[in-house]
Amino acid sequence: MSRLAPEGTVLCALSDLEATGAKGLFVGEGESRQNIFVVREGDGVFGYVNSCPHIGVPLEFEPDEFISEFGGEILCSTHGARFRIEDGYCVSGPCSGDALEPVAVKVDGENVVMA
Repeated sequence: MSRLAPEGTVLCALSDLEATGAKGLFVGEGESRQNIFVVREGDGVFGYVNSCPHIGVPLEFEPDEFISEFGGEILCSTHGARFRIEDGYCVSGPCSGDALEPVAVKVDGENVVMA
């Protein structure tokens, strides 16, 4: 799991995930700056590096649009790879069997923070 910012660093408000279910953001500074996203499923919140394991491109086509229109899966807009929300495992597409790189996050009160 990637350690990109100190534990407890606030990433976003939990309410930010209500509209699309996910939010893209940058953490870290300088060369360690990383594009990540957090996604909510029910009471769970999961974090991943925003990079498709197929060719390394960011997953979303539009800001904060990571979830397939059918819901329940993370979608790579470039080649249509689909990933499970709970573990980032690719279930379909050119990188089947690979997984997104996890980022440790948790809910702390009304915020999503680095774990």
